[in-house]
Amino acid sequence: MSEFKGGCLCGAVRYACSAEPVWSGNCHCRDCQRISGGGYISTLFVPESSVAITGEVKYYDKNGDSGQRVRRGFCPSCGSQVFGKPEIIPGVLGIRAGSLDNPELYRPAMDIYTASAQPWDFMNPDLPKFPQLPTT
Repeated sequence: MSEFKGGCLCGAVRYACSAEPVWSGNCHCRDCQRISGGGYISTLFVPESSVAITGEVKYYDKNGDSGQRVRRGFCPSCGSQVFGKPEIIPGVLGIRAGSLDNPELYRPAMDIYTASAQPWDFMNPDLPKFPQLPTT
């Protein structure tokens, strides 16, 4: 997956990444449920310096349960959420798996915040599960 591209629904925001993901997972916290309109958000994290972004990205900031800010980047034209920037992991950019040109490339490593998962949300039984954010 060393080089991949993606963007928002309308195409106004595009990105290209030249690095392998350093982490990936499905987050089942209530914030991710609300912003996705579903059971979870699938995200892969890469060094922010490895991503070239074109188009205007707007950010919505909210403190996470760590007390640190999470910035969620979206296209101001179509509203698609494309990026996440958790302050708890500086220098890393989260890319929403659904925004990939080829979403089949996404390989989740774990499910997090499973304590908030909805009963109708089927989770892959082969992935490690964490009731909150893992600390190690």
